[in-house]
Amino acid sequence: MKIALVGATGLVGGAMIKVLEERNFPVTQFIPVASEKSVGKDIVFKGSKHKVVSMTDAVAMKPQIALFSAGGSTSLQAAPLFAAVGTTVIDNSSAWRMDATKKLIVPEVNASVLTKADKIIANPNCSTIQMVLALAPLHAKYKIKRVVVSTYQSVTGTGVKAVQQLMNERQGIDGEMAYQYKIDMNLIPQVDVFLDNGYTKEEMKMVNETRKILGDQAIRLTATTVRVPVIGGHSEAVNVEFERDFDLGEVRKLLSETPGIIVKDNIANFEYPMPIDSHNRDEVFVGRIRRDESNPHTLNMWVVADNLRKGAATNAVQIAEYLLEKGLV
Repeated sequence: MKIALVGATGLVGGAMIKVLEERNFPVTQFIPVASEKSVGKDIVFKGSKHKVVSMTDAVAMKPQIALFSAGGSTSLQAAPLFAAVGTTVIDNSSAWRMDATKKLIVPEVNASVLTKADKIIANPNCSTIQMVLALAPLHAKYKIKRVVVSTYQSVTGTGVKAVQQLMNERQGIDGEMAYQYKIDMNLIPQVDVFLDNGYTKEEMKMVNETRKILGDQAIRLTATTVRVPVIGGHSEAVNVEFERDFDLGEVRKLLSETPGIIVKDNIANFEYPMPIDSHNRDEVFVGRIRRDESNPHTLNMWVVADNLRKGAATNAVQIAEYLLEKGLV
């Protein structure tokens, strides 16, 4: 099983290496791929050093699977090159997510739609993945009418430069800025660029990707995404209106029985999910489960996950595991 990792030197690439190692994915040949300036550098995988190779060389090696975490433009250009030689690409960028010919996959929710013919598979946006995992069992039972979500997103979602900005600010060091504003002791109500409708790309990703993954274009969804001075995970306040009424005990049971979810919801003992708990974990944590007393058939919940793990690397590796298990690669 030859595995290429495109974007091996980035934050998500590093997380993918850790996840592949931890889950003992059966790699017989590991092929790290990065930009030309990184070619020849050493990447350590399972205790051995592997030289970073160019995209051209990686394609020529015809890996069975290529995990991509190198940005949309790189993916648009390079993913078809891998697909053309028979490689199955699992792409973490936004390049292919809303392409009608490509599948958008959260394995616990909709992996069953995958076939051998799917050579470019899209990994959803980090904030979408954790929310959809919590919404899916509830949608199946009660049918979602509308979702209102506000996110509190870690600086790791922006990358190494943003983490360094936060650390510099905490130490009083002037340095390169990932954001146009200070992030320490601050919140920035903008994740990604603004669109003509006044929403950001991140907000519209959550709207469009959720409908595609759940297979229901009738779901009404509105999002506000906020960058917070946190390292470790994204948090979301999710308000869901259903067509049918629900029992809170049944909701907790449904979520508890969903693979990949941990319900942490005991307010008597002040137990609820926090990003510090999700750091370096693969699960999605759900808590603060309660009725919205202002609207019938409506639920509030708090959803937290490590955006580099389940929000990116783990989800991609789980897709690869599914493909392998079902003989689709």
